[in-house]
Amino acid sequence: MLRPLPLLTAALLALPVLAGVIGTLLPALGHAPAIGLDGWSLAPFRDALAWPGLTEAALLSLWTGLAATLGTLALLALILGGWHGTRAFTALERILSPLLAMPHTAAALGIAFLIAPSGWIARALAPILGLSRPPDLLIVQDGLGLSLIAGLIAKELPFLLLMSLAALPQLRPNARLKTARSLGQGRMAGWLKAIFPGVYRQIRLPVLVVLVYGMTNVDVAVILGPNTPSTLSVQVTRWMVDPDLAMRATAAAGAVIQLALVLAAMVFWVALERGAGRVHRFWVWCNHGLPERPLRLAGIVLATIAAGLVLFGLASLAVWSVAGPWRFPDLAPEFLTLRSWMRHGPEMAQVAAITLLIAGLSTLIALALTIGCLEAEHRHGMTPGSRALWLLYLPLLIPQIAFLPGLQSLLLKPSLVSVTAAHLVFVLPYVFLSLGDPWRAWDPRYARVAAGIGAGRARVLWQVRLPMLLAPVLTAAAVGMAVSVGQYLPTLLIGGGRVPTLTTEAVALAAGGDRRAIGVWGLGQAGAAFAPFALALILPALVWRNRKGMRNG
Repeated sequence: MLRPLPLLTAALLALPVLAGVIGTLLPALGHAPAIGLDGWSLAPFRDALAWPGLTEAALLSLWTGLAATLGTLALLALILGGWHGTRAFTALERILSPLLAMPHTAAALGIAFLIAPSGWIARALAPILGLSRPPDLLIVQDGLGLSLIAGLIAKELPFLLLMSLAALPQLRPNARLKTARSLGQGRMAGWLKAIFPGVYRQIRLPVLVVLVYGMTNVDVAVILGPNTPSTLSVQVTRWMVDPDLAMRATAAAGAVIQLALVLAAMVFWVALERGAGRVHRFWVWCNHGLPERPLRLAGIVLATIAAGLVLFGLASLAVWSVAGPWRFPDLAPEFLTLRSWMRHGPEMAQVAAITLLIAGLSTLIALALTIGCLEAEHRHGMTPGSRALWLLYLPLLIPQIAFLPGLQSLLLKPSLVSVTAAHLVFVLPYVFLSLGDPWRAWDPRYARVAAGIGAGRARVLWQVRLPMLLAPVLTAAAVGMAVSVGQYLPTLLIGGGRVPTLTTEAVALAAGGDRRAIGVWGLGQAGAAFAPFALALILPALVWRNRKGMRNG
């Protein structure tokens, strides 16, 4: 009964992406009967190429994506090489891990509040610099995309760090580092020479996911990125939601250009990998060391800054949501008030209910499919290969902007069901990746003992395996909920603007100047993502409060 489930799950991941890409390519080639285009033409590409800001937008997308990915990877290497296994690393891991649940939109809004000319950083420096009014500096949405790059690094670092920690046990890092140190290498040099290449091989696909997201994100780019011109994905989204339906073909052509740009960036990244591999081999054989102390200090300082940007940004959202009059350069508002919450709270509660309903349904389906696939893998001796892993990452490696417009044109009309189905495509990979390793690591001897006293396979699954894996299952569910809560582009395009969620409303408010409203909605979105993780921690402790050995199951 479970044997066909992996094939069905693979189809659920691949078919929407492939159909969406085809649905995007056809209008780009002038064939879209729904908007009156019956023939074949390159006119949509000519219209897209005629947009004056195309070259700048494409280069900006390429620059911000590559810079954010390289910056995150370099910072990851500094943290792991300089501090893995130390108390400082443990503390940093505890700080960074919860930030994985923070939606990109909420993190970007908080960072924007923090680094803006009238933000907390400027207010703290005002007495030192003698400022009585905000400095006339373009910090947020700067032309070079530096604030966008910083926001992406701060948000993607926890993701790559957790992926690396999952890969490390297979590499025996302590033994390798000990060998490197015995050959006269310092800690940092030994780590980068003997361990980090193996880590990178294990996290190569997640790194590519970071690259694709960095180049094609819309919500973070709208908040932190430049707008004259914007990144290419933002401009394509504007064409997609334009009231003039003829712009849909132009948007499709822009999406195809964006896909080509991403593929070119991946080819460049592979070439960069090979070049770095040759340099690394030369460095290993030449036996040169590294300036250990400066690099270790840089790693811990930069990681702390990255975590601080997100944490203090969240605190800034919280303060603005209850702020009364707050003049520059005061560090705190004159008084606190719940007026903004009373004004926006009722509407936000309704939108939050829709958001959590979509997240709950998509996560429940993803969890059922994941458990079914993993159980089929266990029962029938299936071994997933590298192709299965690539298929799992497919919705994350193909830019959303490249297939969601096509998927939108294939759907009859926007609805809660269609938005939930679109979210499932992105939730399922994260749920599978979160639950896969704990499921496979479960000791099969428990199943053999249960079978020895007459329990069938179904009973072993429901009464032995799932109860013992309650904590990992709930954690995977929390990850899925957080991913769904943070989805912006699938909700906007597939929902046609008719299915509001906390994310779409928060991004819409970001264009306005009401910081109190932005604080309320941004904090509400963050709370919707963090709440499932709190439950994932609390529920196992309550369920197994009388069974000490099961609490960390």
